[in-house]
Amino acid sequence: MDLLKRLSEAPGVPGYEARVRDVMTEALEGLVDELQTDRLGNLLARVHGPAPSVVVAAHMDEIGFLVSFVAEKTGFLHIEPLGGFDPRTLVAQRVVVHTQQGELPGVIGSKPPHILTEEERKKPLQLKDLFVDVGLPAQDVRDRAQVGDMVTLQQEFKTFGNVVSGKALDDRAGVYAAIEAVRRVGSPACDLTLVGTTQEEVGLRGARVAGFAAHPDIAIALDATIAVDLPRVQEHEQVTRLGSGVAIKLKDSSSISHPALVRHMRALAEERDIPYQMEILPRGGTDAGALQFAHEGAAVITLSLPVRYVHSVVETAHVDDLEALIALLAAFMETADKVDLSR
Repeated sequence: MDLLKRLSEAPGVPGYEARVRDVMTEALEGLVDELQTDRLGNLLARVHGPAPSVVVAAHMDEIGFLVSFVAEKTGFLHIEPLGGFDPRTLVAQRVVVHTQQGELPGVIGSKPPHILTEEERKKPLQLKDLFVDVGLPAQDVRDRAQVGDMVTLQQEFKTFGNVVSGKALDDRAGVYAAIEAVRRVGSPACDLTLVGTTQEEVGLRGARVAGFAAHPDIAIALDATIAVDLPRVQEHEQVTRLGSGVAIKLKDSSSISHPALVRHMRALAEERDIPYQMEILPRGGTDAGALQFAHEGAAVITLSLPVRYVHSVVETAHVDDLEALIALLAAFMETADKVDLSR
C-alpha cells in the first residue's frame, strides 16, 4: 500500500495536480511505452497494441481551496473552494497552505457556538463562514501567503481492520488501481492509453481534452462512488456497500454505461469469481461523461470503488473491493478485443 499512501497524501487540487502527476509518472516508468503531459496537465501513458483503442481514466485532483484573501489586520486566510464540500466535514480540520516559500500548516476555524446569536444557530454552516488560521502574526502571514496559494486538507493515510482510510481516495485509489492493473497485464489486448486526468472535480475538464488526444473506441473511467451502508440508511438508498466488490456503474448524472460493456464486465466478473455489485448513482458524474464525446463518440463505462464518507479526510474503502477493481480492470485489458459494441 506504499504507492496508494503516497498518492493519497500528495497535494493536488484542480488545476494544481503536478505533485500527484510526479508520483504517478514515477510508478509508470518502465511499464508503458510512452509518457506525455498535455497542456491541461493530464498524464497520458500509452501501451501500444492492437485495436480497439481503449482509454482508462482516473482523476488526479482532489477537492481543496485557493487562498482568496489575506486579512490585513489578523492574517486570517479566506478561502475559495475547488470542488464540492459539505461544510460540516471541514470544521476544526488541519490544512496545509502551499506557498512559494514552502508549506504553512494551519487549521480551519469558524465562529464558536458560544457567541452565536439565536438566529445564527438556526442557519446551516456555509463555506463563507470558515477561514484558515496559520498561527502567525499578520505581517508574517502577508509576507509568506498570497491570493492563489493552494490549500489542501491534511490527513495521514491509514490501514485498519479490513479498510484503508485517508484523504483523496477519490480518486487516488482509481489512479492506483489503473497502475496496478497495467503492472499485472503487461501486454493488453488493445491499444491502451492510461490517463491521469486533471480538474475532474470542477467539471470533467481534463478528460475532455484527453479524450480527443487519445481518440478511444472504448473509455473506462475509474472513480470512487458512495457506499452508504450506514446506520439509519434504508437498504434501497445505499447505492453500494463496502466489502461487496467492485461496482459496475449503470448510470449517473453524466453518462449511461454502454450495455455491451456492462454485459462484458459482468461476464468477466462471474467467470473469474471477482466480487461485484451493480451501481446507479442518483447524483454526480465521472470522467466517462466527458470521454463519451471524444471525436465520433466513445462507448463508455465506469468501474467504481465503494467509499464511505466521500469528500472528507476520512474516506474509507475496503481492501477486497480495491483488489476486485484491479482484477476486473486487468481482466478487461486482457479481453478488450472480444467486446462486440454492436450488440
